[in-house]
Amino acid sequence: MTRRLADGVLQGNRTALSRSITLVESTLKSDEEQAELLLDSVLAQRRSLQPAHVDSAGLTSFRLGIAGPPGAGKSTFIETLGQFLTAQGHKVAVLAIDPSSSRSGGSILGDKTRMEKLSNDPNAFVRPSPTRGTLGGVAQHTNDIVLLCEAGGYDIILVESVGLGQSEIVIDDTVDMVMLLVPPAGGDELQGQKKGIVEIADIVVVNKADGELAAPAKHTAVDYMHAMHLMRRKDPDWEPKVKMISALEKKGIDKVWAIVEEYRKTMGELDKIAQKRNAQSSKWMWNQLNEQLMRSVSRSAAVRHKADKMKEDLVHGFISPRSAAADVLELFLKSQQEAK
Repeated sequence: MTRRLADGVLQGNRTALSRSITLVESTLKSDEEQAELLLDSVLAQRRSLQPAHVDSAGLTSFRLGIAGPPGAGKSTFIETLGQFLTAQGHKVAVLAIDPSSSRSGGSILGDKTRMEKLSNDPNAFVRPSPTRGTLGGVAQHTNDIVLLCEAGGYDIILVESVGLGQSEIVIDDTVDMVMLLVPPAGGDELQGQKKGIVEIADIVVVNKADGELAAPAKHTAVDYMHAMHLMRRKDPDWEPKVKMISALEKKGIDKVWAIVEEYRKTMGELDKIAQKRNAQSSKWMWNQLNEQLMRSVSRSAAVRHKADKMKEDLVHGFISPRSAAADVLELFLKSQQEAK
């Protein structure tokens, strides 16, 4: 099954890509094993193929992260940008990370319904993905999904992350460039913007610069220019830019993309995008190790029984959470040794 899915992904079959992503996102143990085989097969076959798109830095794709607060118009912007890019001959994948309920694990929004036109574009692939409570709204398997999309021939990957403030800095571990999309705002609203996401932004885009909001948008852009000028640069070779647009009126999209292309050329030729991806791969390996270890521990009946017995001791303060965790881990490792 995995070989057939891998072949379908590499042939650009959207159904195969969608099924592959579903497999990668699954938390069933049997699916996890199949997902590993699938990813290994895709990577092995991809190495032997001649890529359709290669930029001046030798990269076959570009990964753009788009973060911002609720009300910034991210969905409208992404749909407008996606249509602009497919019209230029690009294949665009949108990984639109849904806000998920931390209690139910279910998604509140469905991005396909918010990006109907782009979803129906034959050169675009829109995939909502629940966060499952992962910090920052970037799903734990986004890195694997990006690799699958690139193997499917998508040369522009847009990763939308929910607007949760400072935790959104984790998006920088997934993409080549971070865009902060903001609505027109007054000085008080700008002061309330979390510093972390502003510091990692490579470009700030002020959306909704139309009608009565045109003047406030201009003031917001100036405020961000001043604020970013006072901050230490994320990279000495790139000065973050600020741009005003109206996604609704499709104005300024070409100018924003020109800045993205400038960043890609500048940082790519300095080998900084490749270096960043190498560092990201290492981080994702450790993230995956943490996730897999947690799943393995939670699947152990002995561990669950021990944890349940510890609850009362924790509540009454007879044992610290740290000591309880150490006891649970010791029990898990012992059970693994005995199982061999």
